[in-house]
Amino acid sequence: MREIKFRAWDGENNRVIGSAEYVIDPYNGDVNELVSYNPEYEKFRLNKGAILEQFTGLHDKNGKEIYEGDIVKLHVVILSPDDKVGFIEYSPKYGYCINFGKAIARQEYWAANDKHTIAVIGNIHENPEVLEKVDG
Repeated sequence: MREIKFRAWDGENNRVIGSAEYVIDPYNGDVNELVSYNPEYEKFRLNKGAILEQFTGLHDKNGKEIYEGDIVKLHVVILSPDDKVGFIEYSPKYGYCINFGKAIARQEYWAANDKHTIAVIGNIHENPEVLEKVDG
């Protein structure tokens, strides 16, 4: 069974919010960020700029967890000597895909084949310039 976990991108302050710093409202998915802590209570505030990104349950060739929004470099040993760069997004029809701009690689293709290597090289929030070379 896949481990279910998230990370949150704080769009207001341009940073990843650590998992100990927020709670997710189970009714609407809002991110409530920890403002202060003392042993008697914790104080949270709604972070409207936060974007939740789910862990895919997969790791890259270096053991790094792969999340939605990660920019990855895919090397396909058999088909092409060139590496391809794209970002991870979720599709209800195909699961976690790598979006290359004009094409996508379905999860069943890139996640289950030992002839591929994948490396996380950034994320769409902190490293959008990496995707400028991707065909749009």
